[in-house]
Amino acid sequence: MQRLAFKMKLNPGQKEAYTKRHNELWPELKKLLKENGVSEYSIFLDEETNTLFAFQKVSGDGGSQDLASKEIVKKWWDFMADIMEVNPDNSPVSIPLEEVFYMP
Repeated sequence: MQRLAFKMKLNPGQKEAYTKRHNELWPELKKLLKENGVSEYSIFLDEETNTLFAFQKVSGDGGSQDLASKEIVKKWWDFMADIMEVNPDNSPVSIPLEEVFYMP
């Protein structure tokens, strides 16, 4: 089981929209994540910097960041592009984080 972490950036004033959209996560996207080994997925917000910190537990070699070719993922990116920093293809600007401590 891998533990993956990365950070993203939320646009100012978009906390409620981001939270609402994730509370209503599309069932087909959740299913895709589960089918690809993502067993846990948490996202935290640092409101001072609008930095999103994401954490996933993943079985296998990949995580949600490896599903870019899936149409439902591209559709989600398009849906979220107006409230967060994105790349030209609307994927979130995502910076992997190195684990420096773990206490099981």
